[in-house]
Parts: sequence; structure tokens; C-alpha cells
Amino acid sequence: MGQTLRPWKTIIPLALDGDKAVYQQIADGIIMEIKRGRLKPGTPLPGTRILAEDLGVNRKTVVLAYEGLLDEGWLESIPKKGTFISEKLPVQTGFTKQNNTAKQPVAKPSLAEVAPKPLIVFNDGLPDVRLAPMEELARAYKRIFQQKVRWRMLGYGSERGDERLRSALTSMLSHDRALSIDNDGICVTRGSQMALYLTAHTLLKRGDVVAVEDPGYAAAWRTFENAGAKLLPVQVDEQGICTETLEKICRRKKLKAVYVTPHHQFPTTVSMKADRRMHLLQLANKYGFYIIEDDYDHEYHFGIRSLLPLASNGQTANNVIYISSLSKLIAPSVRIGYIAGPPSFIDGVAALRLMIDRQGDTVMEQAIAELMEDGEIRRHAKRAYTVYASRRKQMAFLIDSYLANKVTYKMPEGGLAYWLTINHPTDTGKLNKKLLQKGVSIIPTEPFSFHKTGLSAIRLGYASLTQEEMEAGFQILGAQL
Repeated sequence: MGQTLRPWKTIIPLALDGDKAVYQQIADGIIMEIKRGRLKPGTPLPGTRILAEDLGVNRKTVVLAYEGLLDEGWLESIPKKGTFISEKLPVQTGFTKQNNTAKQPVAKPSLAEVAPKPLIVFNDGLPDVRLAPMEELARAYKRIFQQKVRWRMLGYGSERGDERLRSALTSMLSHDRALSIDNDGICVTRGSQMALYLTAHTLLKRGDVVAVEDPGYAAAWRTFENAGAKLLPVQVDEQGICTETLEKICRRKKLKAVYVTPHHQFPTTVSMKADRRMHLLQLANKYGFYIIEDDYDHEYHFGIRSLLPLASNGQTANNVIYISSLSKLIAPSVRIGYIAGPPSFIDGVAALRLMIDRQGDTVMEQAIAELMEDGEIRRHAKRAYTVYASRRKQMAFLIDSYLANKVTYKMPEGGLAYWLTINHPTDTGKLNKKLLQKGVSIIPTEPFSFHKTGLSAIRLGYASLTQEEMEAGFQILGAQL
């Protein structure tokens, strides 16, 4: 940036004990310097670490300020070069008196004028991207790109996904999850949401009835409705979906499918018990409906033994469609999901995929396959498992320390989130608004209820937060409950 903009403490005065979050103060200070004309389009900004040291704040605070300004268009990021004042901004010559005859440019809102971006985010159970093997993935991607693209650049890959990745996934599913499939029984997708979409539009026609968990995953509900399905909610308790209720529905209605998250139910985190699993499979075979099994974070189970998918149950699971993803294992930005099922069903999925998305990122798929083949993904999973197991225990300690007598919970057997029932009626949407003003974000849970009724419960992801971040968040959460 040059010496003219230092010291930063003078350019951007900070009130560490003020009402406005520090990252907002930094962002607003940069915006003001742009408006004054002292920071011109194309001007480079210091790295986040350097600016944090200049201002005497945590680097993450500066990262949040930069991210907000990037989102608003004040800044632009150029790979391998840095962060710059956006070239698209008009050059400012300094403050001038308003000329009523001249049309004034409309200034973009500052971060203080829009919904604040939280410092501490209790998400719904995302992994910590700081642990992801991104350097190894980048090297593999570059290596595959250099080896393959020159002679394959003009060609298409398979709409089912790269053969090498499908082989790696088939091997993993066979050895780790006891699924009996081959490469023809799997289709790679751009994440699990795409897998759900392809499944719904291949399987369902308008008017088909799909039973869903309640509370449950609203994004899946919208996907099924988009395919023309009518949804029937089925209650979830501490043992998973209530299959006795489901059986009563089957006696009076023809079901096309049941959507379940049996390993770690979303959002309540409960694991479906063995008797419910067997009963569900029996009902599917008796009444002829499909089971759509969403196993979104299989790798992270901390009980004595990880439960096998419903799809692993041999001949009794012939009508189970299994959906999973590598996004929770690696990072959410790595959009690799997959569907496993009967080859005839996968044929239909692939045909639909061909119409809406010719193929995925073949180079990325081969890079992921390489990391799976050489054991890097497995090593990463073990490292991450150890970290998350520790954070899971720390979360329980903090709940007991800061939310005692305010919530009821059970430590989940697996997954990357806790489900807390609040001991008094609570609108979690309003609670989130209050928390946002304090620099903390939670996900309102009313949308998880099929009828949008209050659940008076919150789902708190812990995997992406350090011990210090978790404790700071719980201090604020405890004061607001």
C-alpha cells in the first residue's frame, strides 16, 4: 500500500470496547478512505496478517472485514497477487459540495448498514476447512491437469463421473460401509443436493407420495415438491423415524418413497436404532416403496461402533437409494457427491444428468481419486476425527458450564453438531437476531419443523470452531437464553 497509508491505527481508529464489531469498523474505515479518494481503484491492500499486526487485532477479524468488502464489491481478489481496491469503482477525487444539478453516484452500503456478518458461527455441522488437505489436493489437481488436459481438453467424460473416482468410491463403500455395488451402480454428482435433485426427478412423478422425517431437512422437502411429490411428515423420536406410524400410513396410502437420515438424523442427531432399521426395510419390501438414505457425514461417528448404512443389508436393501458426499470429509467447497443404487435406476439418473449437466470437473474428480488411492483421504479423516472428538467433548463441557438449567441434551453418538432442547418456549429466529448483534450466529430451527411450528431447540455445529471460539460463543449464547 505504500507508506502514505501508515500507520493504520491512525487511518482506521478502532474502539475495541465500542458497540460496533471491530471487523465492521475496519471495513467502514477502508470504505471511507475509498470515498475520500485516498484509496484509488487498483490500489493493493496489505495481507490480512500484516494489517492485523498493524491494527493489533486478530487476523480472523481482518479476514472477515475483507470478505465483507469483497462480497459488497469494494475489493477484488486476484489469485497469487493479493487483494485490491476494485477497478470497477469510479475514481474519487475527495469530498465535494453537493451539486444539485449533477447526478450523484449512489454509494454502496457499508457493512454497518447491512446485516452484520457474524464472528462466531454455529453452523449446522460443517467441517473445519482449516484441517482440509487442500495443499495435497491442489498438487494432485495440478499434476492431473498437466498430464491429462492437453490431450483430453476437447473431449467429454462420462456423465456418471470419472471412472477412476467411481472405482475409488466403490472400493471405499465396499470396505468401509459393506455396500455390494460395482461401478455401474454409482453416479458422481456435484454435491449431495444435486444427488437429491437427480434422485427425485428420476424416481418421482407428479402426485407421488413421499414420507419424510419431522423435524427434518427442509432442502430435501423442497426438492421432492419440485418434482411434483406430495409429502407426509413422520415424527422422529430418540430412536429415529417412528416406523409404527409409517406402517399405519402404508396401510391407507400408497407411498413411492421414504426419505431418511438414519446415521445421524438431521437435525436432531439421533441414530436410528437396529429394530427401527429392520422394520423400515421390512416395510419397504412389503409395501414396495423406495428408501432414499441420505448419509451426509458417515465418517464421524464416535460411538463404540459406526452403524452400517441401510443400503448394506444385502437382498433386503434392493430398493434403497444411497446418497452421500465427500464435502463433509474434505471441505464444503469440494462439490463431490454420489448416488448408489440399482444399475437400472442409475441409468435413469445418468440420462437426466446428461441433460442438465454434461459432466462434472473431471480433473478434480481424478485428483480426489488419486488422494483416495494413495491413502491421503483416509489419513485426513483420521486426523480430523481426533480433532472433532476433542471438540465434541469440549462442546458438552461448555453446554454444562454456560447453559446449565437452560437446555436439555444428550451427547450425540456421531455427526458434527449437537441438538439442544431449550427449557422454555423460544423463537429461535428472534434469538438469532439478538445474537447477531453480539457477533454470534445460530441457525433458526423453525424451518426444520414440517409445519413451521416452534421447536424451542437449536442445532449447534462444533467442528469448525476452536475451543476459544466455542467458549466465546457460549458466553454470549448463555447470556441471551
